[in-house]
Amino acid sequence: MTTLHPPAAAEPRPAPPPARRDRRSWKGWGFIGPFVAVFALVFLAPIAYSIYLSLFRDQLIGGNTFVGLDNYQQALKDDLFWASLGRVALFLVVQVPIMLGIALLVALALDSGRLYGKSFFRITIFLPYAVPAVVATLMWGFMYGTKYGLVGDFNSAFGWSLPDPLSADLVLASIGNIVTWEFVGYNMLIFYSALRVVPHSLYEAAEIDGAGQWRVITAIKLPAIRGALMIATIFSIIGSFQLFNEPSILRPLARNAITTDYTPNFYTYSLSFSGQQHNYSATVAIIMGLITMVVAYLVQLRGMRKGA
Repeated sequence: MTTLHPPAAAEPRPAPPPARRDRRSWKGWGFIGPFVAVFALVFLAPIAYSIYLSLFRDQLIGGNTFVGLDNYQQALKDDLFWASLGRVALFLVVQVPIMLGIALLVALALDSGRLYGKSFFRITIFLPYAVPAVVATLMWGFMYGTKYGLVGDFNSAFGWSLPDPLSADLVLASIGNIVTWEFVGYNMLIFYSALRVVPHSLYEAAEIDGAGQWRVITAIKLPAIRGALMIATIFSIIGSFQLFNEPSILRPLARNAITTDYTPNFYTYSLSFSGQQHNYSATVAIIMGLITMVVAYLVQLRGMRKGA
């Protein structure tokens, strides 16, 4: 009599050796390792060093001494810092909507297909962004001059008495004009690129439904480029809080209007390089970084809620 035996169970496949798993897991780090190293070197390390500096103070007796959060308490009571922050906040509230509004109007005009010479206008409007900020500020500073500049020439030629654009009352608006001239083309390109990827089938459906041009803009184009609008707004907010080049370059032409604490970045630069207050300068920089981060995040959060 033959005895039947059940088939033997298949033996489990042996696990790969640990060395191979370790080698495979390190391949990903090999790809991102160079980026992580550069990111840590040029971004994380300066922030960490700034935080370290902000916790110390160079005193006459005792040298560089640990003071904890005393520098932050001093900054929160610094009238010069708050005045400079108020200036850039006013600049942001007024200049950014004007700049983005002009850029959006230009982008909509270019996308409408009704503008003759569209390529010429697109290049012309974008061209100021290709001009370095230093050159643009010097150029506008010369035109603002009331003695040897364009404003002075107009006053002499026509007998006008145009106000001084570099006076204390108008210099912030003059800086806003320079920044708007520089970045309208940049933001226009962002909006125009976003408009170009909107499906034309949506326009055709709206035309069939009898929607006018204004209805197409408000119901199709603006919702479709909401992400581009948000990106441009956040970039503009960050740029406003970092305002430095224009005031520092215009200061020799308007010393009575532009002081070394005119903007937070200018104040930080003056504290560090002119006042040799590196610790307090790092403190102001850290506070401004936190303020910028919070404001940008709140704007982004509000934009995401509207888009939901």
